[in-house]
Amino acid sequence: MNLGLVGIVAGLLTMNVLNADAAQSIPRPEHPRPDMERAEWLNLNGSWEFAETDDSKDTSFLTKSNYPDKILVPFCRESELSGLNRKGFVKNVWYRRNFARPKNWKTSRTILHIGACDWLTTVWVNGHQVGQHTGGSVAFGFEITQYLKPGDNTVIVHAFDDTKSGLQALGKQCTEEKSFGCLYTRTTGIWQTVWLEGVGASYLNGVRIEPDVAGSQFLITAEVANALPGQKVHAVVKAGGKTVAEAETTADWRNGKMVVPISKPRLWSIEDPFLYDVELSVRQNGKTVDTLKTYAGMRSITIDGHAILINGKPVFQRLVLDQGFYPDGIWTAPSAEALKHDIELSMAAGFNGARLHQKVFEPRFLYLADKMGYLVWGEFPNWGLNYADPRINLPVLDEWNEIVRRDRNHPSVVGWCPFNESADSAGPIQNATVALTRQLDPSRPIIDSSGWTHTVANPEVLDAHDYDQNPATFRDRWMRYFQGDGLPPQYGQKPKVGVPFMVSEYGGIGWATGEGWGYGNSPKTLEEFYTRFEGLGDALLDNPNMFGFCYTQLTDVEQERNGVYTYDRKPKFDVKKLHAALSKKAAFEKGVSASTNKAMTWTTVVGSARDGSLAKDWQYTTEKPAEDWFKPEFNSTSWKSAPGGFGNKDNAEKTKWTTSDIWLRQSFDYEPITFERGLIAIHYDNAAQIYINGALVWAAEEGTWNDGYDGMEVTAALRKALKKGKNVVAVHCHQNDGGQFIDLGILLGSSGNKE
Repeated sequence: MNLGLVGIVAGLLTMNVLNADAAQSIPRPEHPRPDMERAEWLNLNGSWEFAETDDSKDTSFLTKSNYPDKILVPFCRESELSGLNRKGFVKNVWYRRNFARPKNWKTSRTILHIGACDWLTTVWVNGHQVGQHTGGSVAFGFEITQYLKPGDNTVIVHAFDDTKSGLQALGKQCTEEKSFGCLYTRTTGIWQTVWLEGVGASYLNGVRIEPDVAGSQFLITAEVANALPGQKVHAVVKAGGKTVAEAETTADWRNGKMVVPISKPRLWSIEDPFLYDVELSVRQNGKTVDTLKTYAGMRSITIDGHAILINGKPVFQRLVLDQGFYPDGIWTAPSAEALKHDIELSMAAGFNGARLHQKVFEPRFLYLADKMGYLVWGEFPNWGLNYADPRINLPVLDEWNEIVRRDRNHPSVVGWCPFNESADSAGPIQNATVALTRQLDPSRPIIDSSGWTHTVANPEVLDAHDYDQNPATFRDRWMRYFQGDGLPPQYGQKPKVGVPFMVSEYGGIGWATGEGWGYGNSPKTLEEFYTRFEGLGDALLDNPNMFGFCYTQLTDVEQERNGVYTYDRKPKFDVKKLHAALSKKAAFEKGVSASTNKAMTWTTVVGSARDGSLAKDWQYTTEKPAEDWFKPEFNSTSWKSAPGGFGNKDNAEKTKWTTSDIWLRQSFDYEPITFERGLIAIHYDNAAQIYINGALVWAAEEGTWNDGYDGMEVTAALRKALKKGKNVVAVHCHQNDGGQFIDLGILLGSSGNKE
């Protein structure tokens, strides 16, 4: 637990209401929106009355004189910093506190903001319902001017949060009582700053700043609430405190557009993250009605063939997976300093950015990324959604709209990835979300879903996840991946020639896991770790087809122990060595030409479940067979027979398999052909070994798996193992945790060229 906040918790939880003047004792006291800051604002974090119940019909807390508990906002009930540390499920949480609008405020209207509250939030002020918001990730606000009275006012917040419903985007929040696998402690209710804001009778309620590097100008669109005839929006752009440009336009709802030329613009880059200060004001008859301070960075993002360019230059994106969890605050950082420290830790290890994974990070994190020259990809916490239920569609689209509109001004945001490892059934909502994103922000590339289910017909960027722990096979697979068309169409969509590509999850090397887990077998020594870490990184840095990578992950998170740092942000390794390994100049940065795909004709030697009539039944057993079970002469006639795939995973299997191990055998005829590539198209979970005619041709370590069919390069092994006539393929798959599945096919590819 953060020691500085322990005292705050102990002191504030004895108070009925927080004295708003005691700013030094407020948790997370800084302004929550450095990109939308007004002078008149009041932080409402601190001690609130609190109650929780599973009875969704119980509205008694609207009138009760006492709530049973106290909670420290903005920390969720599950966190230590909240003072409650309650990890069990609850569907309804209630918050109440008193506040007074400062008497010295000169503005005429008041907005109550909640930085984020999971999931369906309703707000009352002095007994009047002032608004409702659906979604758990971004800020929302309601004007409460007409409901205020002099002196003390009472605000009540109710949040409904049903983690198991399938209707809510959860991200990595666990649907079981205790965390397991890659799912962690839940966040219920308020988890970001609550604040009051004073605004003018007409006020700016939205600003879009688009950098135009080619034109040396900013394009500013100002949205004005309650705009009146004759009002103007005035913009002042400053560099180092000196005014460098001004512009003015009519205040007209969402139509206030300004072109602001910048003489000799200083570009924002990771080496020089320069920011211009921008002040916007609504004016009427020379009098300022409303003022808003923000900032902007002058930088461009373009796609050129297989490359993503920043300011026209190739910048290899050395990303790390950042899940944004904290031991004492869960989804909420204990302090602004903690947010900055995470970026510093990442950069110290050699990363220049992050995938903000399965969580919408708060604006202050993005502000710090802007200031520090740190590249980020914005993501939506899509896990937990039941895509078969159409009731999810509107909440997803509505909140994603809010997310993109909130964050599109940040120069550090270099791409969007609304979904992660989504199911095939996510296609319709996934495609709609990408279309919406392109309308809201055409200036950035979009990956429809990080991982494996790409559903957009004409993707502009693609990626894959690969946790192979062997640097040699990892390198070989991704070098060869772009030399042919990948797997045939029945195995899923593969990248087109010239589309930018990255491996957006790799590594995840476990270290000192104890009761936790990492990917693959943990290295036995530090030197073995460094060798594997550098080898995996080199495989992608040396690949001219990659514009970047994303290593899993920045810190351990609860039971997942594959971070560069521990969960409490202590180094596990010599970060100077990691930095040196990652800082080598990438082939992409050197201008090495990308590979040109060769059209492949595929011959199916052994058919998988994806190959229809070419698939044959497998002989199988779940009881450990004799030691020579994989040899071609082994007699398996007593085994059962059934079609593949085998498993217990998302209803993908044709034959149920629920034990820890399964052994498969199948005979096939082979007439020798000339082939350039030999692949095993395999979907496996967990460890697997594949033999042909008694020879081991491919194996995956325990703790590794994939979530769709991948082509494993085994060209040399197949050339050695295959023989004319009858052949035997034998497979063993072991499962120790989570879903399980095994299915495979054997494919031989030829481009028509002589070898």
